[in-house]
Amino acid sequence: MKVLLKEDVDNLGYAGEVLQVADGYGRNFLIPRGMAVKASPGVLKQAQSWRERAAVRLAELRREHEALSLRINDTNLNFYARAGETGKLYGSITTADITDQLNEALGTDVDRRIVTGGPLRQLGEHRVTVRLSRDYQPQVVVQIHPHSEEEESEDVDSEMVAAEVEASEELVESPDIEEVVEETDESSEDAGMTDASDEEAVEEEPVEEESS
Repeated sequence: MKVLLKEDVDNLGYAGEVLQVADGYGRNFLIPRGMAVKASPGVLKQAQSWRERAAVRLAELRREHEALSLRINDTNLNFYARAGETGKLYGSITTADITDQLNEALGTDVDRRIVTGGPLRQLGEHRVTVRLSRDYQPQVVVQIHPHSEEEESEDVDSEMVAAEVEASEELVESPDIEEVVEETDESSEDAGMTDASDEEAVEEEPVEEESS
């Protein structure tokens, strides 16, 4: 069947193009998803205006993708991970990790679904493709470095210091200590008042006179 594409479709064509596709592909995928319409005589009359609008939008999109491709090709991302003697990582660097760092470096909002390839599991340099469109597929350089023992030691020391500081703050702010101090002060005051009362009682006791 012939269809008129309403939007760009990867590995098929651009918006405004009239293409011959398999009947099942057209009826069950392209048309239900709003990506194309059946190329009827009435629709074909509108095809020219659709192509003109699509050409303008495509030109803008090409300029954006070309500029972004240059930036991605010039970008190097660095990761640090623990690995065995053969260089195989104990974990992996995922496409989500790469996408997050790429967006942070370029100030973009690239969707991780267009970052191709699976998780990286080996030290060294890797080139990861970012599929912006059928015509623009730049590659970002990903460097995975070994996580040194010194860095691990620094991390552990930092965690220990942070834990000690937190424990000290909790100790200082502990309500139990404040209650103990208050109770101690109150006990001391009560004791002082009792001693003073006893002394006054002794002083006020009458002295009996001896009979002559």
